[in-house]
Amino acid sequence: GSGKSTLLKVISGVYKPSAGKVTVNGTIAPLIELGAGFDMDLTARENIYLNGTVLGYTPKYITIKGKTALVKDLKAEAKKAQTVYLATDPDREGEAISWHLANILGLDPHAPNRVTFDEITKKGVKEGMAHPRAIDEDLFNAQQARRVLDRLVGYKLSPFLWRKVRRGLSAGRVQSVAVRLIDDREKEIESFKPDEYWNVDATLGAGHKSFTARLATDASGKKLLPKSEAEARAIEKGLEGAEYVVAELKKGKRAKQPTPAFITSTLQQEASRRLGFTATRTMRAAQTLYEGVDIAGHGTMGLITYMRTDSLRISDEAVAAAKEYIAGAYGEAYICPYKRTWKTKSATAAQDAHEAIRPSVPSLTPDEVDKSISGDTAKLYRMIWSRFMASQMADCQQDTVSVTVTAGGYRFKASGYTVTFDGFTVLYEEATDEKEKKETSLPPLEEGQVLKLRELKSEQKFTQPPARYTEATLIKALEENGIGRPSTYAPIITTIIDRGYVEREQKKLKPTLLGRAVDGLMLEQFPHIVDVDFSAEMEKNLDKVESGKADWHKTVDDFYKGFAASLEQAEKNMEGKKVKVPDEPSSEVCDLCGRPMVIKVGKFGKFLACSGFPECRGTKRLVKDTGGICPKCGKGRMLERKSAKGRIYYGCERYPDCDFMTWDMPVPTKCEKCGSTLFRKGSKLYCAKEGCGFEMPVPKKGD
Repeated sequence: GSGKSTLLKVISGVYKPSAGKVTVNGTIAPLIELGAGFDMDLTARENIYLNGTVLGYTPKYITIKGKTALVKDLKAEAKKAQTVYLATDPDREGEAISWHLANILGLDPHAPNRVTFDEITKKGVKEGMAHPRAIDEDLFNAQQARRVLDRLVGYKLSPFLWRKVRRGLSAGRVQSVAVRLIDDREKEIESFKPDEYWNVDATLGAGHKSFTARLATDASGKKLLPKSEAEARAIEKGLEGAEYVVAELKKGKRAKQPTPAFITSTLQQEASRRLGFTATRTMRAAQTLYEGVDIAGHGTMGLITYMRTDSLRISDEAVAAAKEYIAGAYGEAYICPYKRTWKTKSATAAQDAHEAIRPSVPSLTPDEVDKSISGDTAKLYRMIWSRFMASQMADCQQDTVSVTVTAGGYRFKASGYTVTFDGFTVLYEEATDEKEKKETSLPPLEEGQVLKLRELKSEQKFTQPPARYTEATLIKALEENGIGRPSTYAPIITTIIDRGYVEREQKKLKPTLLGRAVDGLMLEQFPHIVDVDFSAEMEKNLDKVESGKADWHKTVDDFYKGFAASLEQAEKNMEGKKVKVPDEPSSEVCDLCGRPMVIKVGKFGKFLACSGFPECRGTKRLVKDTGGICPKCGKGRMLERKSAKGRIYYGCERYPDCDFMTWDMPVPTKCEKCGSTLFRKGSKLYCAKEGCGFEMPVPKKGD
């Protein structure tokens, strides 16, 4: 009958059904409307039966437009070959690509034609080719389930956002959670109320040397932190004429251990902190290092092991190679005397099959590699190599000392350490986001020793709000909350920025007004989608599919039942309503009518528009005022602009009357010689005014 005919068209991928019901063998099953232009058809949550076979959620894959010729060439080459091996990346996405290739080329997916390489070296390739296996359908199904889930959310939520917020918007299952994290942090910052406190520091002399101790407690041991200037001054008055005596001296030893070799998340975090790389830039360079580069004397080879991994495991062979190098370069004392192991947080069986990210040939040093490569790949290889080598080196040994000084009815404390053996720190130490507690160098001290007060100083401080996320701290938060997996961290950040929900401001991630409006709507109507715990649980469910412990159809169905109900309810709740995205104010005024201008987002990005629209249609290009004044004409503001290729440069606002431009950033510091704006180039500041020639080093923080 007509029902059967319609269903066969769905299976063939020719017909994309509208929302309706089709009867097959007496069973009624609704179909979801996807619209045109997508790369798969999906049946609805109720299963469709054809001769007793369940076809629920089964996608029909079609060849991407423009790839027909490539597929034809692949088929022709496959026919010539005696055996076709599939050697795509060793993860979910790679397994899916192999599955698709097998289907396109007519290969048996159950035949041992799948090979994987954790490192693209002669050894790694030979090892992989020696152990061919069948395509791992559980791994493929986990990836397929993720794609189906994301399309169910995206294809059904996006039109909802078009109707209720603005046309052209899109929503994503995981990306929405990332936007919520960033928006929640912004709310914390906005609601934060700083508390005043005062530090009371005593600079104390012991012979010819001095050190600083901070007020800690009263004589009974009760913690003291003055909340006002009056309290601080009262403590200062109580210390007038007091004798400062070393009451307690504690000496000890401690061993500082190196951090483990990188996994995907820590690689992206460290590259952000140390090199200023975005997650996408990091993974692009890592992919090049993994796939292979031409190294003088070695030929083309992969320099690192696979870079999408959650595992901290290191092979015995790599450990032995590292220790051999360390012994030759630094000496036997620098070798870790035992095999270091780190507990992997949450790697699935497939992810733990990979090692941590390490150099494929440990003896190949960055200095040797730098002769053949440069730029991002060279910087990233040096960081990966150094981190791995340091992880196999001996601990850094330190002598510690802490001192308690009594004066009047108060106690001051100071601590410090000296390095007795540098160990792994001779090569590498991890960068951090947080400022570490400062430890001062202490002179030799003895209990009962009387110290000389050289200065007593009180300083006003205020508690600080939580910092906005950087890419590094957001990836750390996603990982800690179980959101996403190694292959998704970079795309998540790229997506939320490209969609205009989040923007970078001095390397910090800030929600846009559009992002906040969408997040507010999602939180109100689809709280489970943006719930961190719910998303983490969904990731665990996908991991269960990957390990063969769950059926992917049921995983998708369990999610869709609740989602479909939420969507239906949201449509009722929002009937006749629309969310207005507030305009972002600016300091510019309209040249046509004099009214203030606001920042809007259009097809080509942000621009300035008159707040009197539609009565006034005045617009301007959006430019950022750096606060500097043009050194050539002395009149125009220095504005931040972007070149055709997206590179930031700085130019005079009076262009074309004044043609001054520079790639170097203007800074608030003024020229000591002529008073002009200074520009930063590398580690120096310079004056660009003709004939001045003033230069100075970049001031250090705190100067």
